[in-house]
Amino acid sequence: MDIIPYLPPLQASLNMISACLIVAAYLSVRHGNKRAHKVYMVTALMVSTLFLLSYLYYHNQVGYMPFNGQGFIRPVYFLLLFSHIILAVVILPMIVLTVVFAFTERITLHQKITRWTLPLWLYVSVTGVLIYLLGFHLYPPGA
Repeated sequence: MDIIPYLPPLQASLNMISACLIVAAYLSVRHGNKRAHKVYMVTALMVSTLFLLSYLYYHNQVGYMPFNGQGFIRPVYFLLLFSHIILAVVILPMIVLTVVFAFTERITLHQKITRWTLPLWLYVSVTGVLIYLLGFHLYPPGA
């Protein structure tokens, strides 16, 4: 069975789940529920890791996927894609540091870096879904 066609929708789903978990974790900690915050964040980390592994496998198998949109949407798509890729690279070590600070109970450092990690991770997750919708549904490959 060829799993390649199933990976893009799976990856978009994982990105959306990750975004929801990050928001739930934020709301939990704001309401003082540290245990729920930790569960949501560990789950978001696992979901994002699964996304990254499936993404790397997919692009190793498929390679570059051209975008078929034309006109105004083309530069919009590439601006979105470019910012998504750059921030995805930037966010990875930030997530690692955020997790290390949390698990070593360096809460002040954890809170400082989280002010940047949270919105960037959320942006990368949500734009991943938008890129999928644009590249596979609104302007599908081969169309």
